Amino acid sequence: MPTAAAPTAIGRGFATRVRGIGGTRVAVGYDGRLSSPALEAALVAGLIAGGVDVVRIGLGPSPMLYYAEATLEVDGGIHVTGSHNPAEYNGFKMVLRHAPFFGDDIQDLAALAASGAWSEGAGVVTTVDLRDAYVGRLMAGYAGGAYRIGWDTGNGAAGPVIEALVKLLPGEHHVIFAEVDGNFPNHHPDPTEESNLADLKRLVTKNNLDFGLAFDGDGDRIGAVDALGRVIWGDQILSILVEPALREHPGASIVADVKSSQALFDRITALGGKAVMAPTGHSLMKTAMTRTGAPLGGELSGHL
Repeated sequence: MPTAAAPTAIGRGFATRVRGIGGTRVAVGYDGRLSSPALEAALVAGLIAGGVDVVRIGLGPSPMLYYAEATLEVDGGIHVTGSHNPAEYNGFKMVLRHAPFFGDDIQDLAALAASGAWSEGAGVVTTVDLRDAYVGRLMAGYAGGAYRIGWDTGNGAAGPVIEALVKLLPGEHHVIFAEVDGNFPNHHPDPTEESNLADLKRLVTKNNLDFGLAFDGDGDRIGAVDALGRVIWGDQILSILVEPALREHPGASIVADVKSSQALFDRITALGGKAVMAPTGHSLMKTAMTRTGAPLGGELSGHL
């Protein structure tokens, strides 16, 4: 886990980059890990010392931070999160002007920290509660049926959002482990490991539900099981979503990572789409989607 000095230095460096492109404001959120609030406070201290204003969105899943960065009047965003890693891990996911911030950008932050060539200033902090707006965006245009669904948020940051979402969805919903607890007392928050889906499998089969969904620690990976408790892997989920995506965007590119099955790429082609293979990695997937104009992309790991 980073010490307090590290997130402050990251904040100072990111503020310098934001100001270097004429930006002035950054959105900041954090997940439910025990160390996240302290790291978020140190990060915010660095950002305002670097002269950018900060919009705090509080505890929530990483996709809510991406939503904030896309819809608020900000120039970038940072989410404090250890993602699907063990409880003692933590880190930062960053976005600058709607684009992933990774690779050479991270090395640049290190160089700025080493040189101390940071911008100076006195930013202002405001707080915004985005949860209702974010849930509303998730529901926008929903035209699906009334299903019987099991949900396992694994005591991660997605819990409160899912509890709010199921109140709006038609059908019958059973939610487990929705209380945010950075100790992850029930199971490790990584739905790509089948052993972590055992509780969801039992929930679905015991209650004769249609299917079940599980999330990782910061709510940006999804796992799924069918009515019989069988795992539906990430590339299989993407395969289900390909048909409606291409119906709405005929001939479009669909991006999948190199770990996905050939059956997925064949299905994209058979349905008239352009199958694009990309390196594994959330930021690399987003970059490939932007480059190709793809309306849909995903990884075997459950990032969609």
